[in-house]
Amino acid sequence: MTFKNDVDGCSYPGILSASRSTDIPAFYAEWFSRRLRDGYVVWKSPFNQKCYSVCFEKAGGIVFWTKNPKPLMPFLDEVSELGYDYYFQFTVNDYESEGFEPNVPPLDERIETFRSLSQKLGKERVIWRFDPICLTRELDVEGIMARLRSIGECLKGYTEQLVISFVDVHAYTKVQRNIKTADGFCLREPSMEEQDELARRISSYAKEIGVSPSACGERRSFAHFGILPNKCIDGELFKRICRKGNIKLQKHLGTYIDQYSLLSPQKKDVTLCKDKGQRKECGCVESKDIGMYNTCNHMCVYCYANTSQRVVEKNRVLHDVNGESLIPTSRTVEE
Repeated sequence: MTFKNDVDGCSYPGILSASRSTDIPAFYAEWFSRRLRDGYVVWKSPFNQKCYSVCFEKAGGIVFWTKNPKPLMPFLDEVSELGYDYYFQFTVNDYESEGFEPNVPPLDERIETFRSLSQKLGKERVIWRFDPICLTRELDVEGIMARLRSIGECLKGYTEQLVISFVDVHAYTKVQRNIKTADGFCLREPSMEEQDELARRISSYAKEIGVSPSACGERRSFAHFGILPNKCIDGELFKRICRKGNIKLQKHLGTYIDQYSLLSPQKKDVTLCKDKGQRKECGCVESKDIGMYNTCNHMCVYCYANTSQRVVEKNRVLHDVNGESLIPTSRTVEE
């Protein structure tokens, strides 16, 4: 494989993550579809600034993270035809009054997109994320529960899972800075007592609408409320949705049966490794994220992936739909 630019190494993941760092379905759908056709992406590490080629030769699964998958939906048939099985982590919050997510589509539109996507793919492949949970002086536990229930009534029957998390302001300097910069925002973390109350009530409501609740990346356990730690990159879910012809994903998951073997067919007992690149509280299995920080135009106030709106705007101007990387790696703006 020949690359247009020099790279410092190559990786051959079995599962792609698109992406924790930015909303590829919302803002870079056409670029992503072209990268799938070409079979690789050039990715710049935010830690050592080196560039690596992520080759899709062994990849059979994709997890999409998004607040607006609508721009990607016209490309999904092609994604399937190229041999990939995939599912969506689809965040549907309601912070319209607070303006915490200034550039996401209106809530009614997001709900309709969720339902359409679920009808196309199946409810097991569209996971509802209500995260992060933020409070303010005016928005308390009762208010959050009212909004969650309102969305839940619209999504009932269109998903099997509900993933929550609580906003973590103190862990991220970027979030603290963005909150200070944003006029009038009084976003705060729920107290431990509020977290417990929310976990208890969310677990109860999840049973009402027939979904399994889980928590993403939380240091505290909410298992006693019936909310288990989540695996957003979930090997077991991939085993459920993997098609018979997707040999790449089957091999990666350890479910591949050699039809030409003279031995009795046996599935390998393979335990997928935890992703070492994520927080210790994260339950995700190994994957390769192909996104880049400072490229998401949703501009959510609580987001750890953006330094500032100015930086995001400068990077987005550099985006080339035909480029090997999301943003030209030699020109990426970080500060």
